[in-house]
Amino acid sequence: STGAVKMQPKAEELKFVTKNDGYVHIHPSSVNYQTRHFESPYLVYHEKIKTSRVFIRDCSMVSVYPLVLLGGGQVHMQLQKGEFVISLDDGWIRFAAASHQVAELVKELRCELDQLLQDKIKNPSMDLCMCPRGSRIIGMIVKLVTTQ
Repeated sequence: STGAVKMQPKAEELKFVTKNDGYVHIHPSSVNYQTRHFESPYLVYHEKIKTSRVFIRDCSMVSVYPLVLLGGGQVHMQLQKGEFVISLDDGWIRFAAASHQVAELVKELRCELDQLLQDKIKNPSMDLCMCPRGSRIIGMIVKLVTTQ
């Protein structure tokens, strides 16, 4: 039989894009260097260095819901070309939502989590799992992240 077989990229060919640096590569000393496929196209990293090119180290894949719920910056939602889009980091990171309702629920859950964390900062002795509001928010986030 003949035909082309799709190959995974080699480790040195795999690259990602950052807002400020453009393309970056996983450093050869990173534990993820040999990983040739990630379920999500998003990585978080601890260290970025520039030698022959820009490399990231200490990176982990992150899926969409944890990124939206725990990432920095404000969450925005807008309708674009008939799709509801959730955006982070002034629109640099964008996700298409399944529906307007899903987009609104995710945005509202992020606002509730932000407020819950502010309450915890103001009152460090507050037990988030024992207060009804906190346990509902945390339970919903756990369910969302583990079933996505």
